[in-house]
Amino acid sequence: MGAGAAMSLRVSADHDTGVAVVTLDRPHRLNAIDLELRDQLVAAWRALRFDDSVRAVVLTGSGERAFCTGIDRDTEVPQPNSPYMADDPLLRVGPKSNDLWKPVIAAVRGMACGGAFYLLGESEFVVADPDATFFDPHTTYGMVSAYESVLMAQRMPYGEVARMMLMGTAERMSARRAYEVGLVSELTAPGEALARATEAAAVIAAQPAAGVQGTVRALWAAREAALAAGFAQAPHLISLGNLPDDRQAELFSARRPGFRTR
Repeated sequence: MGAGAAMSLRVSADHDTGVAVVTLDRPHRLNAIDLELRDQLVAAWRALRFDDSVRAVVLTGSGERAFCTGIDRDTEVPQPNSPYMADDPLLRVGPKSNDLWKPVIAAVRGMACGGAFYLLGESEFVVADPDATFFDPHTTYGMVSAYESVLMAQRMPYGEVARMMLMGTAERMSARRAYEVGLVSELTAPGEALARATEAAAVIAAQPAAGVQGTVRALWAAREAALAAGFAQAPHLISLGNLPDDRQAELFSARRPGFRTR
């Protein structure tokens, strides 16, 4: 991160409770992740590894409209001219990808879509406001939902993941439906997701840290084999299935505003 770069991430720690709150802070862009925010997330996860006073983390987004809407469409990501060396800019954006084995609870308000699933997929559980919605726009814009699909396949029944990923922007999963299928562990009263997630994090942070972190590592170990197998296929599927960038841009510009929420 270069000198003078604007901070798009806020990290606050309560050393009495042992809870840190990590907030995506680009509400004007619906908390979409550009390369600077990606780098700030990586730095934050790595810094939290060394802060023994922090024993649990809450991840949220600023504003009321969105938790995170994935990669910022204005972000240019240079790619090697080879299908064997594709560079996914969000692949290392989550806590587990940065070797953080402290529990992370996501507090979701508003939209969570596309690349947001890299973050939700590496959180221990999700607490959501009733206005939260979940969807994946990839197919609508001529792209393969690969890493996102693999991560969400570990969190929801196959049919629910398939429907979300294949329907694109035409349909959004409501917070209620997400709770019913297990993506969301708690559905709160309006405006209370962050508070409830922070309360849960404080309870976890009060437990002996070594036991908690070992449990997080054991839980993730149960998922690693499936994730590794799916991720191994992802670059090739993306290379084969994605439309050229200019065609994706055309589809994005022509997108229809209507959608159904179920």
